[in-house]
Amino acid sequence: MYKKTTLKNGLRIITVPQKETKAVTVLVMTGTGSKYEEKKFSGISHFVEHIAFKGTKKRKGPMEVTEILDRVGGEMNAFTGEEYTGYYAKVDNIYFDIAIDWISDIFINSTMPGAEVEKERGVIIEEIKMFDDNPMRNIGDIWRKALYGDQPAGWFIGGTKSSVLNIKREDMFDYVHSQYTAKNTVVCIVGNIKERQAIEMTKKCFSKIPTSQNKGKISVIEKQTEPNVYILDKKTNQTTMALGVRGYNHLHPDRYIMDVIATLLGGMMSSRIFDEVREKLGAAYYVATYNESDSDTGFLSTFAGIDNSKINKVIETILREYKKLTEVKVSAKELKKIKDHLRGKIVLGMESSDAQASFYCTQELLKNKIISVEEIIKQIDKVSSGDIMRVAKDIFKEEKLNLAIIGPYKNKEEEFKKLLKI
Repeated sequence: MYKKTTLKNGLRIITVPQKETKAVTVLVMTGTGSKYEEKKFSGISHFVEHIAFKGTKKRKGPMEVTEILDRVGGEMNAFTGEEYTGYYAKVDNIYFDIAIDWISDIFINSTMPGAEVEKERGVIIEEIKMFDDNPMRNIGDIWRKALYGDQPAGWFIGGTKSSVLNIKREDMFDYVHSQYTAKNTVVCIVGNIKERQAIEMTKKCFSKIPTSQNKGKISVIEKQTEPNVYILDKKTNQTTMALGVRGYNHLHPDRYIMDVIATLLGGMMSSRIFDEVREKLGAAYYVATYNESDSDTGFLSTFAGIDNSKINKVIETILREYKKLTEVKVSAKELKKIKDHLRGKIVLGMESSDAQASFYCTQELLKNKIISVEEIIKQIDKVSSGDIMRVAKDIFKEEKLNLAIIGPYKNKEEEFKKLLKI
């Protein structure tokens, strides 16, 4: 069972004691990411996340920052999303004091050394190039660009080469001061801890976190009246694609119905689209359907790496499966399989302390409330075949279809648009 403690400065602390483990994870997340950026500073959230490891007031350089956890066999990393940035440390519970001191230090006291900023600028540009050269990784960014275009929701989280070159050290200090604030931050501690002691140590370590008002984000504009195709023309031996629709945000009452639909279509090896595209057509090694949502956007999409010669057939097959859900009710047997799969996946996904930290912290940060695993499973169990058909009829419409492609298809947008019919 978790406990939420809100300090006078607004910082939220989530503690989840677990006596059956020797590990403890400390995760700090702040409510800022690529959706909070200006275009000229696109990628600044990600840049700050990188540079936080390069030196603090207490630990003068990258080696001193990383060595302290390396010495005790700890794990450390950070990540940036559209609406959050996170830093975590996972250690043997006897080293909890080291982990909480370390993570608060890089979060609050990063000095962003000038020489390290310039070196890391080059590292990030190479990271951007690496993703550009990896279609399976890049298709997610291309898909969002297809959906949202030239607004923060459609920009790449890492920024562009041009924007990364434009970001100065002073810009990052300003950004941290405005976004890494007490009311905009959640600290989650999961594992073998003495709860009261952990809370007091966290309170002490984060006592100097800024208390200024954080900057909000611009609302996402969602406007679509006809099928949309976005192509990144590239000479490849395989077509990488995403085909799907706009969905619901994570507070929408039909959020869990979307999870069931995505799983039914392409969330496991015995799902409908996996069977049709991989097993029957032999057209793809990788094919999967996802439902993703955040505070103001959501989508359902099928991603696949396809034989170039079979792309039209695959598009038609996926659309046929989408349409089928609007016309034929899912059988009780298949629906039970989907629910059992989701239940098992959720339970197994909560096995580790870091997975649980992410579960609790993300909900508190983005929803300002935590829904238990048991309640999520209860909501999934409530989904009926009628619910699935109702939601399918709402989302699977021609005017909501989007197709993103990476492959050798220069100026073929109109040809592909003709295939987008339900």
